[in-house]
Amino acid sequence: MKRLCTTRTISLLSLLIFTLAISLSPVSAHGYLLRSIPEDGSVLERAPARIQYWFSEGLEARFSSLTVRNQQGEVVAEGGLAPENNALLTARLPRDLPDGAYIVDMRIAFASDGHVIAQSRVFFVGQAVSGVNGQAALNQANPLEIIWRTLTLSSTMLLFGVCVLYSTILVPAWGSKSFRAGLLPPRVMAALNWVMAAALVVAFVGNIMALLQQSMTFFEADVGRVISQSLWTVVRTSTRFGDLWSARMILLVLVTILFTLSLYWRTEQPDTVRPFWTANAWAGLLMIGTFSAGSHAAGSIIWPWVATFTDWLHGIGVGLWIGGLAALALVLPTALAPYQGEQRRQALLAVMQRFSRLAVSCVVLVIITGIYSAITWVYTPSDVTSTPFGGALVVKVVLVAGLLIVALVHHIALRPERYARWQNISQRVTGFVPSLRLETLLAFLVLASVGVLSATPVPIPYFIQESVPSPSESQQLNDLNITLTLTPGGPGVNTYDVQVTRGGQPVDALALHLQMVNPQRDVRGNWETLENAEDGLYIGAGAEIDRAGQWWSLLDVTLPDGRVQRVAFDWQITDAAAVQITQPPRPQQIIALVLVLIALGWVLYPFARWVYQRLDLSPANVTVAAGAVIGTIILTLIAIVIIQNTDAQYDAAINPPPTAINLVIPNQESLDAGEVLYNESCPAWGNDNQERFIDRLARTRDDQLFAATRDGWQGSSACDTTLTDTQRWDIVNFVRTFQRQLQ
Repeated sequence: MKRLCTTRTISLLSLLIFTLAISLSPVSAHGYLLRSIPEDGSVLERAPARIQYWFSEGLEARFSSLTVRNQQGEVVAEGGLAPENNALLTARLPRDLPDGAYIVDMRIAFASDGHVIAQSRVFFVGQAVSGVNGQAALNQANPLEIIWRTLTLSSTMLLFGVCVLYSTILVPAWGSKSFRAGLLPPRVMAALNWVMAAALVVAFVGNIMALLQQSMTFFEADVGRVISQSLWTVVRTSTRFGDLWSARMILLVLVTILFTLSLYWRTEQPDTVRPFWTANAWAGLLMIGTFSAGSHAAGSIIWPWVATFTDWLHGIGVGLWIGGLAALALVLPTALAPYQGEQRRQALLAVMQRFSRLAVSCVVLVIITGIYSAITWVYTPSDVTSTPFGGALVVKVVLVAGLLIVALVHHIALRPERYARWQNISQRVTGFVPSLRLETLLAFLVLASVGVLSATPVPIPYFIQESVPSPSESQQLNDLNITLTLTPGGPGVNTYDVQVTRGGQPVDALALHLQMVNPQRDVRGNWETLENAEDGLYIGAGAEIDRAGQWWSLLDVTLPDGRVQRVAFDWQITDAAAVQITQPPRPQQIIALVLVLIALGWVLYPFARWVYQRLDLSPANVTVAAGAVIGTIILTLIAIVIIQNTDAQYDAAINPPPTAINLVIPNQESLDAGEVLYNESCPAWGNDNQERFIDRLARTRDDQLFAATRDGWQGSSACDTTLTDTQRWDIVNFVRTFQRQLQ
């Protein structure tokens, strides 16, 4: 009676903890906003040409949108995902928006885990307006999502656990060739089959719920509309969530087919039962991987592939430990029913001792990988104490601690001779079945807490709250005022916004071409044609800025009369202005990764030792093997060095450091001076040579052109020997304009 009361008390406490976990109310995004232009609450003298919002991970284009409203609620602009960057929401704004407050409503669908949030930001033109504020992402944990995540995780872990339990625990412990169909007594195989069938049913139900709930979230529709209009097919075929869901369902169908074949052929071909169950264990391994690929880990800003792999290892450990534990608790009563006394104890010990060894390895792996995953998202103590994710993490840790306590009791009970001082504890669990049921309940609550945790937003890192203004500059070209803005203005993909006005009025229908140049390396990008977005705004995008340093923006403007005029902008690009979607690892993360690798090696050590014991270790074989390994390592290192040197040599060959650096920015003044000097001082470079120049310009560097003005070029004499270096660079800049004939 006392044992029953204790069990009920622990169960009620566990359910209370789980209820508290479900009641947590997340208040931030699953991914998060890295940078916004304009910033939230900023006051601008005039409206920007467009607004841009960068996020920590990629978004689903079809289900992510952006709407700009004025303070009266009228929509003034709409936008969506930028074609050149799947983590950027952007919208063009009308020119000359009147003074006032503008609210930016965003609907954000993260591709990594399918979570959808809504948030708003505000900016002001002219002066701030009181009472108008943006709204942070209010993202309540969806109860339906928690349910399907709990169902799918629990059933997948049970599928994986029962298959591994059969192959690595039950068959070695109880297997006999006298039972041809599966090597286990028929009653045990029947119990395993029932567990497998129940897990498959729950898995199918959970995955169907997942697709319907995700479709309801993406389309903001009820389940009736999702089914009647087949909206779920759109989600299944056009989202990352759908891709992972389809992969999981294919594996689930494969497991079902193999399981069905094991039942169908158990009489005619009983030897196939064990291979089918073993194959299903491998399929379960891959199914766990689909959860990791669609988890928070896939959106990590620090080593996302390492985070995903670590999360997969964590899932494997949980599946082996908790899934196997649940399967064992469900099978043991049937398996031990015919036995009594010492015979029952020996049969039980044969299984529990093997499972205990497996569980210890899994516990170590789960704890270490769990630490790595926690460090990935928790940066400060306040992330644990003041965020929903931290609260959910604490709940999970408490439940796991309870599970470990019960597991420790089992460990003591299995070795009474070693833990004589704890005889009172070991005597309470001699039957194991009741305590295994308690452990299974705790295991289910752990999986439920995982469902809550995966549906809860991760904390926003403290260092994300930094902002850097985008570089912008205005210049006059005749009667035109030209303003060029690089956004965000750092290494990576940048957008180029050019605003052209005359007397304060926008000027459209001009042809604008832009080229980015890094003079220090004598590297220039392609000429990009900017799109006229009306209201005097011309836009483009490119990834030419690949590092910090000095960069030139050369903007050629074709006027209505056909003349081409140039304005040139000189920038100092800094790494601080880049939008860093990835971050370098922190020292504690590197330490945690080393611990993960050590734990993985420790877990795999018994298998490696088993292989080692079966090797032929004769001197000849050892010598050959050692020589092969050493030779392979040496050849690999040599190959790596050769590849690195080849890459470096190739890069140096196609882009060697310039022998002379062009310090004269090629603006219109330099081009005009260069044209006069070219005609007066380089008479041998007439029309015939000009065609050859045009043909070779794309493959000729500035320092080569500079040398040609001084030393001559392919049979043509040098330019006037009295020219200064600045004048020669003016000629080089002018010669570059011959490329306009190729546009």
